[in-house]
Amino acid sequence: TRMISKERMLTMTALTADPGREFTRYYDKVAEQIHCLVQPLSDDDLWKHPYPYGNSIGHLLLHLTGNLNYYIGAQIAASGYVRNRDLEFTDATRQPKASVLADFDQAMAMVKTTLARQAPTGWSAPYTAKGMEDAENRFTAFLRCAAHLQHHAAQIIYLTKEIARQSQAAEGA
Repeated sequence: TRMISKERMLTMTALTADPGREFTRYYDKVAEQIHCLVQPLSDDDLWKHPYPYGNSIGHLLLHLTGNLNYYIGAQIAASGYVRNRDLEFTDATRQPKASVLADFDQAMAMVKTTLARQAPTGWSAPYTAKGMEDAENRFTAFLRCAAHLQHHAAQIIYLTKEIARQSQAAEGA
């Protein structure tokens, strides 16, 4: 068995003193990034598929909203949210950008409220959910949701650049 030095243990304790605050800062940063990326897009741009494969930005936002509402809202905050994951990728209603972002912002607000309510012992509380059966605890659930949010934010970066490129090419033609 490997021994952890007292100095290392104190450093680890200091680093993890307030994971809720650090998660909140990270979720806020990624949400702000997403807003900046989506802001210049029209309602039509939000639902464009710039490639013959993959998702629109609108569907990615629906997916992120559903993901957070399910894994954090329903499973930790007991919100009662019922997820329809397939619809997140197939919804043909093409909601206005303002509506999609408002729903996303509500999910983000719920995440931050739930983070603020976590007691120090709550991080290690047991956690399991469909699609995250191996998470084991709430800390892991929040971490994976943050990584998932960033993953799709990166896709949104790529999609916005391609939408802009295609729009410029169409104007030049």
